[in-house]
Amino acid sequence: MAIPNKIPYDTLFDLWRNWLAQNEWAALDKWLKNQLRKNTNPYSEFATSKNQNRELSLCMFSAMRYFQLACAMEHSYQQNEIPDWSAWDKTWDKSSAKKIPVAGFWFWIALREKNENAAPKALRDSAARKEWFEKLEKYFSVSEQPEDLLLWAGLRPQWLGLLEERRLASNWTHEQLTAFIEQQNTTPPLWLRIQKSIPLEDVVKKLQQDSVHVELDNEGRLFAAGGKHLSGAQAHKEGWVEIQDLASQQIALAVDVKPGQKVWDACAGAGGKSLAIAARMNNKGVVIATDLHGYKLDELKRRSKRAEFHNIRSFEWSGDEPLSLPKEIAQQQGFDWVLVDAPCSSSGTWRRNPDARWRFSATDSQELVSLQQKILGNAVKAVRAQGHLVYATCSWQCAENEGQVDWLLNTYPEFKLVYQKMLGSPEQNSDAMFVAVLKKD
Repeated sequence: MAIPNKIPYDTLFDLWRNWLAQNEWAALDKWLKNQLRKNTNPYSEFATSKNQNRELSLCMFSAMRYFQLACAMEHSYQQNEIPDWSAWDKTWDKSSAKKIPVAGFWFWIALREKNENAAPKALRDSAARKEWFEKLEKYFSVSEQPEDLLLWAGLRPQWLGLLEERRLASNWTHEQLTAFIEQQNTTPPLWLRIQKSIPLEDVVKKLQQDSVHVELDNEGRLFAAGGKHLSGAQAHKEGWVEIQDLASQQIALAVDVKPGQKVWDACAGAGGKSLAIAARMNNKGVVIATDLHGYKLDELKRRSKRAEFHNIRSFEWSGDEPLSLPKEIAQQQGFDWVLVDAPCSSSGTWRRNPDARWRFSATDSQELVSLQQKILGNAVKAVRAQGHLVYATCSWQCAENEGQVDWLLNTYPEFKLVYQKMLGSPEQNSDAMFVAVLKKD
């Protein structure tokens, strides 16, 4: 992150004040889209260009990554001491940011991001703040307290227990856990999935013709690396490619569907996994996609039409009761595959949505665990004998993952675990997600 050279600090500061003024934080990406749309009004006193808006967005995302750390640095600077950070974290509340001078807050963010730009002119104690930052930086670099590593990386010290649980469940080394923590400060690539039987080189060529810069990783997987936005590219308009995170692609592959089979994507959302599953069915069989929110399914309908997939059907399902099986599904006494990509804390997507970490709480997590169990309890009834249930989340929390698999196996002994594992980060440069495959006797 760099505090932009061509954008007045005042513009950034006003944006930050508006963000803090919310009673409940919205999703940052959507909030920014609405806020910055106003800035492109040519008649506005604060009109900014698209490039400047992009820079403002990058700044705001950096602020969310190191939000608590900036509060911590301000606290220690004002107290002129380095406290016990674990104890401090227990009493910290995000509302404390409203009491920090805006220029001071952003100077902490700039220093943490190694930004070399000048301090805001309004900040009269910038030299003293920089000296204090250097003292803190040295402290964190030699500290052997794991909670300190979390705080410096932009994560709350109180999450150490949950992360250690994850390390043990996944058999990660301490080095892998450290890599996972450090990855939370970086944004993964925009991964692309080819969903038609078109050679990779043809897809790359077509995207490049539309000035979409794409690259391949070491295993030949495609991602966007800049240039024009994918939405304007013909390869996207014609359904050749879809944006889908690498871990999400692997969840869809866990549904090892064969053409002609019957699949239910119970919590389909906008249908990324439904599309990935249908792409391997050659328009044979059926994918039933349901979600609580109809407007999300409307997006799936547009995407499936663009991809020319005619075997996807969608309708709303609340998850409050078992699904009323369509006739052809009832005839074979259930689906061959049921995918429950459950509502979750989304902690595995913090790299792309750093603001979500400050909405994360133990209370909310317990409510989600109860919701996940309700959905699973109603979904399992739709799996046919010898069929499979695939349970997935975009969370790294064990309570939402392995804990739920244990609950399911104890509650429904007719299911046997095939495998379960974390996907993506830290082994891959992507989000972190969980998947479990179970088979019914």
